[in-house]
Amino acid sequence: MEGLMMSSALWQLVEITIIISLLIPIAAMLVWVERRLIGIWQDRLGPNRVGPFGILQSFADLLKILGKEDWIPPFSERLVFTIAPVIGAVSVLMSFAVIPFSPTIGVSNLNIGLLFFLAMASLAVYSVVLAGWASNSKYALLGGMRAAAQTVSYEVFMGISVMGVVILSGTFNLREIVLAQADGWFIQSQFVGFVVFLIAGIAESHRLPFDLPEAETELTAGFHTEYSGLKFALFFLGEYLGVTLISAMSVVLFFGGWQMPEPINTWLPPLVWFILKVMLLVVFFILLRTSLPRPRFDQLMAFGWKFMLPLALLNLLVTAALRLMGVL
Repeated sequence: MEGLMMSSALWQLVEITIIISLLIPIAAMLVWVERRLIGIWQDRLGPNRVGPFGILQSFADLLKILGKEDWIPPFSERLVFTIAPVIGAVSVLMSFAVIPFSPTIGVSNLNIGLLFFLAMASLAVYSVVLAGWASNSKYALLGGMRAAAQTVSYEVFMGISVMGVVILSGTFNLREIVLAQADGWFIQSQFVGFVVFLIAGIAESHRLPFDLPEAETELTAGFHTEYSGLKFALFFLGEYLGVTLISAMSVVLFFGGWQMPEPINTWLPPLVWFILKVMLLVVFFILLRTSLPRPRFDQLMAFGWKFMLPLALLNLLVTAALRLMGVL
């Protein structure tokens, strides 16, 4: 029995190592993918000099960032200033622990996996808030305050939007939620919930058009104005891993996870289907960046509380009513 437990723990450790070692290069490659796609959509050249198709540009940028002086401003709160970017990166990486990538691949099969994801998303806000406060800079503090208001607000809508999925599946376990979509993906009955979840995810990850906490035209760089070197790279890592995380959670909750579309029957393994779906949503994230203008901060908050909250509540009430009536 003890040997079985040891082998299970060892296998989990191997899975954690493999997933982390893949996620960090994926975040670096997403930078290249984003710049190439934006170049295509905006009819201009993207990175095309370093390596074939410019594929090594991200690694060159990484070396440049890591080669910069890791400076800590003398007027900052040194300990909090140092810890803040670590909190952001670790909270995102921890969220991947509950993602079921395939029927057999996944670090942890928690009964409260969905709640764990929401908890880690809530912890991520401390990273930007503490970074803005500890920098002791007006621009950084404004960015941190914006991040606090934006993230806390849109967490409410994100949590309500996934409750329809919980009602239909009857569980918070992400693996069981995927299995509950064997007869049809939840995107069919929870399209409104998906839209709310996706918009809230964009706001949570501070991506355009909702990058108000780090709006360079207003706040130079917002909460990470004073950061450089490795600490800035951790913020960068957290942002791009956040895009991947929201895409992966959308696939798990609304697009059947690793399951293939019903009319299609191919030899592709479940993990490949999962990756393909995640890639499509990541491309959609990038397309939003090239297409939509940035709203004012008051417009962003008004949109959340006056439109997103009623829409999420209405979706929850209708889903619950139809479930009680036996329609869903």
